[in-house]
Amino acid sequence: MSHIDLVAIGCSTGGPTALLRLLPKLRSLVDTPILITQHGAGIFTDGLAEQIARVSNSKTVVSKECDLIQAGQIYLAPRGHHLTVTRNPTNVACRLDSGAAENHFKPSVDPMLRSVAMAYGRRALAVILTGMGKDGLEGCRSIVAHGGRVLVQDESTSAVWGMPGAVSNAGLAIAKVPLPLMAEAIHRLHRIR
Repeated sequence: MSHIDLVAIGCSTGGPTALLRLLPKLRSLVDTPILITQHGAGIFTDGLAEQIARVSNSKTVVSKECDLIQAGQIYLAPRGHHLTVTRNPTNVACRLDSGAAENHFKPSVDPMLRSVAMAYGRRALAVILTGMGKDGLEGCRSIVAHGGRVLVQDESTSAVWGMPGAVSNAGLAIAKVPLPLMAEAIHRLHRIR
């Protein structure tokens, strides 16, 4: 297994609460960049970024075109755009895709994960938290196909087990993890060299 160079998180219903519980614990364990697509944040995305920054003590931004991916930073998908990444010889940068909605959402988790799979391969970790529907399923297929790994929040701690359940039922997750234990599960994978 490979060291994790980036964590990509997808969530929907119940996601803001889950993020605010997970990220402070995670930030005390790892300094890996984190990308987040949260459905329905809309006009509240800036406020969510501020809350995450406050509780996690990490630089947290609503992503802009060409933002460079840097260790220790958290990047949120902006309203009305899919958050994707692209790798060039010297860095990895955010790209904002204003194309059609996927799975009825824009931003959608699938475009983010597909781009992360291409840019990071086996050094990517996808985490699917609570949410309705199945957005993230096809993106997780890409993550696994490129050698990356997937964790999902377990049913008992999810507000809605649609998104993590779809990924789990497809056999793509290496583990179903209760939210209070997710940071440590990510840390264990992060330590593997």
